Amino acid sequence: MNIFLQFTLLIYFLPLIAFGIQIFIGKRLPRQGDWVSIGAVLATLVLSIALFAGMLLDYNPNFKQNFSFTWLETANFKISMGFLVDNITIIMLLVVAIVSSASHIFSLKYMEGDPRYSRYYAYLSLFTFSMNGIVLANSFMLLYMSWELVGLSSYLLIGFWFEKDSAANAGKKAFLANRVGDIGFFIGIMLLFTAIGSFSYVDIFAGVAAGKITGTLLTLAGIGLFLGAVGKSAQFPLHIWLPDAMEGPTPVSALIHAATMVAAGVFMMVRVFPILSPDTLIIIAYIGGFTAFFAATIAITRTDIKQVLAYSTLSQLGYMIMSIGTGAYIAAFFHLVIHAMFKANLFYGAGSVIHGMHHALHKLGDHKTDAQDMRNMGGLKSKMPVTYWAMIVSSLAISGVPLFSGFLSKDAILAGTLALVNRTGSHYLLLFFGFGAALLTAF
Repeated sequence: MNIFLQFTLLIYFLPLIAFGIQIFIGKRLPRQGDWVSIGAVLATLVLSIALFAGMLLDYNPNFKQNFSFTWLETANFKISMGFLVDNITIIMLLVVAIVSSASHIFSLKYMEGDPRYSRYYAYLSLFTFSMNGIVLANSFMLLYMSWELVGLSSYLLIGFWFEKDSAANAGKKAFLANRVGDIGFFIGIMLLFTAIGSFSYVDIFAGVAAGKITGTLLTLAGIGLFLGAVGKSAQFPLHIWLPDAMEGPTPVSALIHAATMVAAGVFMMVRVFPILSPDTLIIIAYIGGFTAFFAATIAITRTDIKQVLAYSTLSQLGYMIMSIGTGAYIAAFFHLVIHAMFKANLFYGAGSVIHGMHHALHKLGDHKTDAQDMRNMGGLKSKMPVTYWAMIVSSLAISGVPLFSGFLSKDAILAGTLALVNRTGSHYLLLFFGFGAALLTAF
């Protein structure tokens, strides 16, 4: 069996096996089986690093391994599913594995003592499995199935503390907002399938190149696919669910905002970029640009530390979507990877600060002060120096300060926007959105 297929199968199925063990017998295992989920996700991390190292040692920009099997066959058509392993797949698998591993480990102390501790780890494993399915899919069939599983598992995690009305409502809002986008996503997929007769990426890309679907129909299919990304990546007007997703445990917030759910929409648009028509790309650019600027203006008015990070995520996702619309899809993917790292770090830092604030306020007997209000924080450098410096570095990166990673990706995105303006002699509003959001983020 091909080594890539072996590694891919393990990366895909290990979190699912961990989910099955946790959901059925987790409570009867030592430590409620947290080590099962952590072991599975760490194994996927090691395998992802191995794939990434192999890619670097023998780099080939055209590397592609496609593994398919027949899922359903009738007299009229055949539906195949499988895995597509190429360079962006390997990079994205590593991003998901890193952030998911960190969330699993961070949860050891953060969720300690929770009455549904084993179920929490089961949901984390299901989330990781679902996201890996989106990354590895070689057809819209597996992509859509994994897409819906991500929506389900995010609902379970956001509303994990469902005893609180706010958490239960946040979970329902996320689920319903994503269903609206998924209707468009489903229609877009079916338009492509009707015209080309296959769900496979290879067949659809070849069919579009051969002119089997053109003009208005291709634009409508592209808009349908983009509606799915609007829901998952929380773009205007379906952005409403993401700020409320803060009701879930902080490690879940890091997972959702950094590497899984919100990144899924951007990753999918990068994957299907070859079949997006020029009209679709312009719509994508303006919605992404507006979301980036709009969310940044809201972020600077918030005082809740997790709300600030939530709207910051909205803004950065808008940047990525705008970059895809301008044609700079490589810059968008670059920013996705960089953003996953510094945003996850900021959420872990925020969780650490909130945890420390709760502990301090409890010792003081103060039950009125809001532990998440930044106006109540200050002087934490001496108490939490590691957290302080970690958040400083990540803040400089997200602000796009030179010598930090965010500078490189944001510069590439703005350069792509400027190139579009120079090429067309129009769309100056996109420049305003891009540079305006950059200034507000730095502020």
